[in-house]
Amino acid sequence: MHCYPWKSVITKPCVSHVLSVRHFTKHFPGAKSHTFLRTRFHSDTHTDVVVPDVAVSTTTSCFKSLSSTQQTQIHLYVDTLLQWNQKMNLTATKEADEVMERHIEDSLAILPPIKTCYNLQSNGLYNQISLIDVGSGAGLPGLVLAIACPDWRVTLLESINKRCVFLEHVVTVTGLTNVKIVRGRAESCGHDVMYREKFDVAIARAVAEMRVLAEYCLPLVRIGGLFVAAKGHDPKEEVENAENAVRMLGGSILQISPVDSHSPYGQRTTVVCRKDHSTPQKYPREAGTPSKLPL
Repeated sequence: MHCYPWKSVITKPCVSHVLSVRHFTKHFPGAKSHTFLRTRFHSDTHTDVVVPDVAVSTTTSCFKSLSSTQQTQIHLYVDTLLQWNQKMNLTATKEADEVMERHIEDSLAILPPIKTCYNLQSNGLYNQISLIDVGSGAGLPGLVLAIACPDWRVTLLESINKRCVFLEHVVTVTGLTNVKIVRGRAESCGHDVMYREKFDVAIARAVAEMRVLAEYCLPLVRIGGLFVAAKGHDPKEEVENAENAVRMLGGSILQISPVDSHSPYGQRTTVVCRKDHSTPQKYPREAGTPSKLPL
C-alpha cells in the first residue's frame, strides 16, 4: 500500500523550545448497535439530505481485520506507550490487554461511521483523506487511524511538548510515513492559513464537551468535510445542547452512531457533523475562551 511520503516533524506555530527525543528516551526502560439521532441538513444544492442509520459493531475485533504489518505496528505503539507511561502521564491504563480493549478497539471503531458519512456526504476520495486529530495526547485515535489507513495524511495536534516528543518517537518506532506532528493549540491553528479549513476530517476523543469541540475542530475542516467526536455511552443531551454552536460554526449534525466497545459502559458513541459553509472569521476565539465560555 502506498504511504504519503510525509516527513514526520514537530512544527511549532507558537512555541520556542522543543526537547529532543533522546532527552526523554534516556529516562525510560527499554454487540449490536443503533442510531440515536438522524439530522437533516441543507446541502450546497439546498436539497434535504438524511444520513441513513448506521449499524456499527465491534463484537468482532477490528484489530484482527488489520494486516500483519499493521498489527505489528499497533503492538509496537502499545509497548512504547506503556514504557513511556512509567514516567509520563499518557494513560490511566497500565496493562497491554487493557490498552488494546479500551483504546485501540475504540479508536478503530470510529472508522465505519467516518467511511459511511464521508462516502455519502463529502466530495472527496475516502482512501485519500487528510485528517487532523485535535488534542491528540498519546496519539488516540490519530496514530491508530494512521496505522489502519496508511494512505491517509494524518496530522496530530497537541499543545504539550512532552507528548509531542513521545508522538515523534512512536512515529519513528512504528515506521509511519503518513503522520505530521504539530505542537500548538486549536484556537491558534484555527486562524493559521496552513490549517484553517484545510482538512477533510477533524477528530477529537476525550478532549472536551461538544460545544467546545465544535469550536476547536470545525474551523479546521474544509467545506464538505467532517467533524467527528468520539463520545461516551449516551451523549444525546450534550449533542442537542451543541446544535446551535455547530450551526454557528458552519456545520450541521449528521448522526450519532453508537458502537459496542470495552468502555466502562459497554459502548462508545461517534458523533458526526458536516461542514456546510465557512466558519465566521471570529472563530475560534482566543485561547481558553471556548472552554470557559462555550457557545
